Amino acid sequence: MSIQHFLDTHSMIKKMAWCVFRYISGLLFFILLISGHIPSHCVRYIIYRAFGLKIGKNSYIYGKAEIRSPHQICIGQNSIIGHNAILDGRAGLKIGNNVNISSGVWIWTSEHDVHDSNFQFVSEKVVIQDYSWISCRTVILPGVIIGYGAVVCAGAIVTKSVEPYTIVAGVPAKKIGERRHDLNYDLGKPIPFV
Repeated sequence: MSIQHFLDTHSMIKKMAWCVFRYISGLLFFILLISGHIPSHCVRYIIYRAFGLKIGKNSYIYGKAEIRSPHQICIGQNSIIGHNAILDGRAGLKIGNNVNISSGVWIWTSEHDVHDSNFQFVSEKVVIQDYSWISCRTVILPGVIIGYGAVVCAGAIVTKSVEPYTIVAGVPAKKIGERRHDLNYDLGKPIPFV
């Protein structure tokens, strides 16, 4: 066997392995994607846990959610993830206790660097602390920390971290107010239309 033949064979094996890896990755993503459409929280919960998602007691993920890299996502107790949410766990996503993430919220931990000539991929963990409320149609970008008890108003795009108890709104999100500091509600009550 010549060296060139060996190198060609090795290269072909690497390409085949890459194709198999991409196929399996795509298949797993597809399974997670269709899992969000199963009309039963209990079944979705079992599937998400099987894929490594850590979810606390009395927390719910409503239907049609898109979960990316669930093994990198940790959701605390008594938290709610609304319909059509996107949770991107590729760089790590931590959601605390009694967090309300409303319908249509997109949380991204990875994006492209628009200032890089090679359009490089950048990733940073996102953390959403206890008692935060992320209202509908909000986008949270990589590296953001939403502080304890903070509120992100509907339609906001959060590009920078939000201080505890702060209310932010707009594009990009800016402080518009402050929330009470005596928060003690429990979101973990069963909800019939999950």
